[in-house]
Amino acid sequence: MKLSQRITAGRARQGGDKSLHNARIGSNTYNAVKSQVHFRLVEQLDLGTVTELPREQLAGTIQAALQEITRTENVPLNSAERNELVADLMNEILGLGPIENLVTDDTIQDILVNGFDQVYIETAGTLKRTPVQFRDNDHLMQIIDKIVSRVGRRIDESSPIVDARLADGSRVNVIIPPLSLSGPVLSIRKFGRKPVQREDLLANGTLTAEMLTFLKAAVLSKLNILISGGTGAGKTTLLNVLSGFIPAAERIITIEDSAELRLCQPHVVSLEGRPPNIEGRGQVRLSDLVKNSLRMRPDRIIVGEARGEEAIDMLQAMNTGHPGSMSTIHANSPKDALSRMEVMVGMGTAVFSEQATRALIASAVDIVVQLVRLPDGKRRVVSISEITDIGKDEVQVREIFVFRQRSIDDQGRVLGTFEGSGRPPACLDHIRTYGIDLQPELFTINIEGS
Repeated sequence: MKLSQRITAGRARQGGDKSLHNARIGSNTYNAVKSQVHFRLVEQLDLGTVTELPREQLAGTIQAALQEITRTENVPLNSAERNELVADLMNEILGLGPIENLVTDDTIQDILVNGFDQVYIETAGTLKRTPVQFRDNDHLMQIIDKIVSRVGRRIDESSPIVDARLADGSRVNVIIPPLSLSGPVLSIRKFGRKPVQREDLLANGTLTAEMLTFLKAAVLSKLNILISGGTGAGKTTLLNVLSGFIPAAERIITIEDSAELRLCQPHVVSLEGRPPNIEGRGQVRLSDLVKNSLRMRPDRIIVGEARGEEAIDMLQAMNTGHPGSMSTIHANSPKDALSRMEVMVGMGTAVFSEQATRALIASAVDIVVQLVRLPDGKRRVVSISEITDIGKDEVQVREIFVFRQRSIDDQGRVLGTFEGSGRPPACLDHIRTYGIDLQPELFTINIEGS
């Protein structure tokens, strides 16, 4: 059947609607037409050559070829329909197909594809389903193969889980059948083109000016900081902001599983772990990178996320001449973070008693910052705590600042107050040795947060 016949038949079945991509025509008709046009383009163009052209020039080449195809096939497309078809085909050839526009939308933080017919996005901390769909699971797998092949990886039944990243640094995770029962699942954690600044955190109500002043002083005075929170709570964002307070004269080494940190200092060395290849070889663990970083004369070591045996090497680095180091950890509270750290120390080859492990953590970590994504989607620093002592069963912490949730209003916004403990932290004397004078009144705040 010719393209013109498919379109005419599709419109007749749907009551004469003239919009090619309108849902009432039916996606089957549109996809069939687009597939045939794409096939004709492949026949006419040398894609190995034209895809090297600048995007604007390629658009002109595709549009000229499309006009020729629609003319010879007598396809009754108006200008808007033709432009829409060209855009879709360019996304298929150069981009990520149906989700290309989502990837380029700076207001979207996460893209979650649960099989070919379910695409969710997160904006402003809230998940919602979109009308975007792939043709079928094979179409989705084509886009997934395009993503993973760009970073030299492959995905199939023998290797059904892949971590990768896009050209803009966005983090990608893919899991496919037989491990996924709902078809290929694609998760993209996006990173904005413009990094979040300290002013953005204050404007969003993530923390108060007083809390940020204290954290800046902690960074400048080389206190070791652990940022704790759940998935999507904003740990990496806060780590980026706090890293911005490190003086430009210092040599910083960042160590991550997937490069996410964006430091603006001139002397930054970024290291990234490597997963094993399909033969199970070539893996480089974060613990290997932490050990190697000690031979690179760092002033500060920043570990993107502590999640395994690298924790012992990081703690020892903090205790052996590398103060001011920072890391993030998945945990629900400061005490949970320190308990997880104990578990991770036990994952290494070194054997420590429980008391020795707690002593190591208590002497290495100075400040724990707890982040939470609240029910209204906002990220908040709900606690800034300092390590005070080693208890019988756990490392003792004392809150310096805390966010106390009171209620949720009719619009679903979380209401509460940022409160100071009223007592200056024990590390205040250490901060003053760096010439930073924090007044005791800083720790007596009581500010509404909504």
